[in-house]
Amino acid sequence: MTVAFPPLAEQPRLVFFHSTFSGHCRRVEGFLAQVLQRRRNHGTFDVVKVAEEEHPDLLQRFKIETVPTLVVVQHRAVAARLERPRGCREIEGFLAPWLN
Repeated sequence: MTVAFPPLAEQPRLVFFHSTFSGHCRRVEGFLAQVLQRRRNHGTFDVVKVAEEEHPDLLQRFKIETVPTLVVVQHRAVAARLERPRGCREIEGFLAPWLN
């Protein structure tokens, strides 16, 4: 099975690489939702979630060595990467260049 990414738009794509079996990944998903909701940045990113169990090919393609990892893709290139974020503040700092 392959992931069908929607056509590239002007907005950056935020790819959340995770494991469905990881409690830490679930916490990070909650932190990410808080950061995007807190500053009303719901539409800032095209958010794509990629489970390592379902798409190991994408983890290899993006050279993901650990989950959770957040990757910002802009203009068909990786613009930024954050491995194993620990909280809202770290995620917000990482995404600051794109947030309102």
